[in-house]
Amino acid sequence: MVGRYIGLTVAGLIWTATGSVAETALERGRYLVNSVVGCGNCHTPQTPTGPAPGMEMAGQFLIQNEAFKAYAPNISQDNETGIGSWSDGEIITAIRDGIRPDGTLIGPPMPFEFYRDISDTDIRAIVAYLRTVPATRNVVPRSTFNIPLPPAYGPPVTSVPDTPRNDPVRYGVYLTGPLGHCWSCHTPMVNGRQDFENQLGAGGQELDGPWGVAVTANITLHEDGIKGYSDDDIIQAITQGIRPDGSRLSPPMGFYYYSNIAADDLAAIVAYMRTVEPRPSP
Repeated sequence: MVGRYIGLTVAGLIWTATGSVAETALERGRYLVNSVVGCGNCHTPQTPTGPAPGMEMAGQFLIQNEAFKAYAPNISQDNETGIGSWSDGEIITAIRDGIRPDGTLIGPPMPFEFYRDISDTDIRAIVAYLRTVPATRNVVPRSTFNIPLPPAYGPPVTSVPDTPRNDPVRYGVYLTGPLGHCWSCHTPMVNGRQDFENQLGAGGQELDGPWGVAVTANITLHEDGIKGYSDDDIIQAITQGIRPDGSRLSPPMGFYYYSNIAADDLAAIVAYMRTVEPRPSP
């Protein structure tokens, strides 16, 4: 797990290390879900101009490859086809541990390797926001897998403290990992799982979805990746989907959501990306 400090949530308020009120849990959750976490990038049907109106978190067909055919489930507050009947604890367990209320395991591409490390403060904030998403009835098929799923993604998550925001690199680890799960798409897959140990950020993963077939980019400082990018170039690619040469990135890169990432968080993301080991594209 990345290093963290212990935060405190009382009466729906998120407190800073100095004890001053920073924002409410709902405000924090709204920001996270609609920016760096980008839940709607998978769980909301997308159109060429952005999320489909009236379908927030209602689920959609996502991607298919040799390992699985994945559907992002309805996570609106509909009681029958969404998660409206789930308790807060059940939602948290689903996000962190990949286990539904009925005990079944959720499979990839949900990035549980990262979501397990979302802090208690932020996971509660995310749930607080999800509770405000209008109920939309939309039946979404279950994903199917051609690979065996593990019995679990690790021991049950108990408590995860906050990561300090005063260390940009350390907080960038948290933003790109547990929250943004950037490496989940930008790392090649081996036997149905990403090879984080040997190829973190090297790209080359084929994502066959509603957008067609997309190949993820190398986002390490290798010549195959973003070695020549300035900090502003990296931020422009993340938030606008535009490369330094003016060409556009394609979905499923979630720049519609990433355009809402705060300047300080973008700076932390770039600070950490500058430390990632350069690796060639597969």
